[in-house]
Amino acid sequence: MKKWLGSGMLLLTAMIWGVAFVAQSVGMDYVEPFTFNFARYIIGGVVLLPFLKLGNSDLPKENTEDKTKKKQCLRRSVIGGIGCGVLLFCASMLQQFGIMYTNVVGKAGFITALYIILVPVLGIFFRKKTKPLLWICVGISVIGLYLLCVSDGYRLELADILLLACALFFAFHIIFIDYISPNTNGVLVSCVQFFVSGLFCMVAMFLFESPSFAGMLKAYVPILYTGVLSCGVAYTFQILGQKYVEPTKASLILCLESVVAVLAGWLLLQQALSIRELLGCIIMFVAIIMAQFVQKEESI
Repeated sequence: MKKWLGSGMLLLTAMIWGVAFVAQSVGMDYVEPFTFNFARYIIGGVVLLPFLKLGNSDLPKENTEDKTKKKQCLRRSVIGGIGCGVLLFCASMLQQFGIMYTNVVGKAGFITALYIILVPVLGIFFRKKTKPLLWICVGISVIGLYLLCVSDGYRLELADILLLACALFFAFHIIFIDYISPNTNGVLVSCVQFFVSGLFCMVAMFLFESPSFAGMLKAYVPILYTGVLSCGVAYTFQILGQKYVEPTKASLILCLESVVAVLAGWLLLQQALSIRELLGCIIMFVAIIMAQFVQKEESI
């Protein structure tokens, strides 16, 4: 049951992140990348402050009553949050600049989603076993993502290199969360990572940009959406969901954000979907459903 609850959290995370692609694109019309990410990460951290105690609900009762184990949990959560924050800063800034330097958002979504391949590949070096059927699911999902996001000829450009590096850091982020998630306060980890990432963004913002409060006010809708929902809710659901779902399956579910991003662009930005893109959506959903049957078999 907990595995399905975790999968549900990750699915909701993918939906929120998919719509956030539109918000990130719109927000860049008013503020620069470091400024945008600084604002949303600080908001995400502040939103989580009242809910810090909720993260202890997944810990065994004896851990909560034992002061020594509570201190260990607090220390592990803070250190884990710092590590997540560094990785999140690197991944999100590479993504933000990649989006800024490319006019093809679908192409950016495809390259970013390559972390679904990188997670199991990197997992081999961490002695993570992956069933053959999951590799088939990964291959099917990549085909779906290609049909969905890449409609023109492929050529490696600066934006592509940035997004490839972004995918690598997101893969490390997922693996790191899987490593630190047991016996941690998931909400605290998420809260710390936002403040750490926001701090790095603030330093870079003042060093390389000319932040404008007026610009932030004009971008308040995308900033609030990405701060409250994409950061405060979705990243926390990612951390909590990965307590029950292993990294390869988690990455397969989370890559649905590319599908949702295209659908959100169609609904919110009046971007039409071609037959090829619709076929890509269907193939992606097939891959996700297959992965969940594998999960069901393992739970028996």
